[in-house]
Amino acid sequence: MQLAHWDIFCSVVDNYGDIGLSWRLARQLAQEHGLKVRLWVNELASFHALRPEIDTQRTQQWLEGVEVHLWPEPFPEVAPADVVIAAFGCRLPDNHLQAMAKRTPAPVWINLEYLSAEDWVAGCHGLPSPHPRLPLTQWFYFPGYTTDLGGLLREAGLLERVREFQSSPTSEAEFWLALGLPPRTEEELRVSLFAYENPAVMALLKQWAEGAHPTRCIVPAGRILEGVAHFFGRCDVMPRQVLRRGSLTVHCLPMLPQDRYDQLLWACDWNFVRGEDSWVRAQWARRPMVWQAYPQQDGAHWPKIEAFLPRYLSGLPEDCARALERLWRAWNAGDAQALSWPTVATWKTCLRAHAAYWAEKLAGQEDLASRLIRFCKSKL
Repeated sequence: MQLAHWDIFCSVVDNYGDIGLSWRLARQLAQEHGLKVRLWVNELASFHALRPEIDTQRTQQWLEGVEVHLWPEPFPEVAPADVVIAAFGCRLPDNHLQAMAKRTPAPVWINLEYLSAEDWVAGCHGLPSPHPRLPLTQWFYFPGYTTDLGGLLREAGLLERVREFQSSPTSEAEFWLALGLPPRTEEELRVSLFAYENPAVMALLKQWAEGAHPTRCIVPAGRILEGVAHFFGRCDVMPRQVLRRGSLTVHCLPMLPQDRYDQLLWACDWNFVRGEDSWVRAQWARRPMVWQAYPQQDGAHWPKIEAFLPRYLSGLPEDCARALERLWRAWNAGDAQALSWPTVATWKTCLRAHAAYWAEKLAGQEDLASRLIRFCKSKL
């Protein structure tokens, strides 16, 4: 059994994060490791937003070497692959589990979990979970920041491409031109803003508008747009609309294709990101970032923030680390009173150097796809 055939099942829950990560993994397994990958997605509209080549009316199609299927209900009778991945704990169809149990040998069944820096994750990574009725074992696979976890998604040569882009004024100028934005001025700050609804957005925009230097904020389509519109006294905003107030200029963009969004992160001076996919990509972008964890009513997102912050802030001067920590906490709490952008902005040179160091440090570890393949081979 060579583990040449892989199935990835993705149930879209949070609009873009689940399918974004599942697609990146599927593409990397196919393109870099030569595997035959089927990606089963229960909803294609979100996938189309990230990859406009996806036809939402087709139940089967190919994209960059990956066989993409609409995950229908009821699920058809198909032969299980050598490896079956349930992305983020999604429930596999019962009839497909039955088919997996009849296969000899049984597939390696992976539950690909969400990323967290919490201590308990290391104790759960790689644990088996026998099915209560069928002769199948599910293995928990956790991405992570240490060598005893599952790694982070990173395509081959990613950091080299980022560094090349950021060191080329021509590449950056062409990127901004393609988005319809003017060339960067010497004193201008460029920030990307991709976030969930947040009452603190009014305070953040106000501080940029009242700043001594011009700030150009790029906002791809998303849930934060309503708050942006309210700041400018509007009910809503349209894609390609440009709004100005004081030192602040906001460019509202349509949803960007996934690879183009990556370049936006590379090109900006700061990135406000949310969820998991954009969070990971911001870490590879070598630029300072502010992460908004997926907000949960019971506060379950705060342990994720508390676990990641000390790891990310390590090595920074104490005053710089405290300033960035306060900004992260205020942003995630939606606390307009505690949010202080001017304090963090004074540390821009230090934070940019630290962001580059952080990306290079993470790139010294094996990527998630490569570790996952080794993990699956160990379960044969």
